[in-house]
Amino acid sequence: MTQFISKLRSYDNTYMDLFFRHKNNPILSAKDWPYPVNTVFNPGVAMYKGKVLLLARVEDRRGFSHLTKAVSDFGIVNWIIGSLPTFSGDPDNYPEEAWGVEDPRITWIEEISKFAVTYTAYSPAGPSVSLALTTDFVEFERMGSILPAEDKDAALFPRRINGKWILIHRPITAMHGPGANICCSYSYDMKNWTDTKVLIPSRAGAWWDANKVGLSAPPLETPDGWLVLYHGCRQTAAGSIYRLGLVLLDLEDPGIILNRSDEWIFGPLNDYETRGDVGGAVFPCGWIHDEKTGIIKMYYGAADSCIALATANLKDLMNYIKSCPDK
Repeated sequence: MTQFISKLRSYDNTYMDLFFRHKNNPILSAKDWPYPVNTVFNPGVAMYKGKVLLLARVEDRRGFSHLTKAVSDFGIVNWIIGSLPTFSGDPDNYPEEAWGVEDPRITWIEEISKFAVTYTAYSPAGPSVSLALTTDFVEFERMGSILPAEDKDAALFPRRINGKWILIHRPITAMHGPGANICCSYSYDMKNWTDTKVLIPSRAGAWWDANKVGLSAPPLETPDGWLVLYHGCRQTAAGSIYRLGLVLLDLEDPGIILNRSDEWIFGPLNDYETRGDVGGAVFPCGWIHDEKTGIIKMYYGAADSCIALATANLKDLMNYIKSCPDK
């Protein structure tokens, strides 16, 4: 028994300590904003002109959300925050945005030399996946809703695979099985998406990711496959708990799962993650990888109330996920 407990503790430390919270957390909150807001959270992230750019979800005091950029040399302190919203709902031209825009994911698309911003458009019809393209995070080419409601948590792969663009997203429809499962769809033009199939199914029963899963950060390309960070939402008697897990997808056929973590690797722990508008939620929409150091910076919304940062080493993440089950 003693030997078993020792092994269990060693294993526990392996997966519990993959990501390390920054000592400055939370790094951004409503008090940092140059205009009155309720909360700031769930930022998309990109490297832009050598600096870290966050496209933060900002909720106003009506409950509607828009996106505002915050830029920092190293992505920790000395943020330059837009004095006005960067990207707001445009219900006159895009009625699916009547109740705001939320939870952006940012992918650099080398083929077109543009950043693709996938985001959730919210309206009485429910959430839907929309897409906008930009080169400078000032002017945006809106492509409108690209999938019917109810759907969200979407991001593009950064390159075509077998001639097609691939989109990860999370529809909630009877045709995609019970619960809420992560799906993928395919397109030749980024406008018309077909061949939707379940990619990462939610589990059932006591699992941490039972019944509801969704994409967190956009997929990260590695020599061993596409590394995917996703969230699972478990319903408990005390409310919902959002935690994070990893999946490794085949490099040339991302519809194939190579490995999936049984355990959650990151969950709400500190006060800023457990207390807020939605206590018990850690919700990343983006991460960046420094190829020189191997360090990954994961930016996440904490309790739907502030923005926090956790870091990991890509080598550690890959060693861990390759030791996980193949499905």
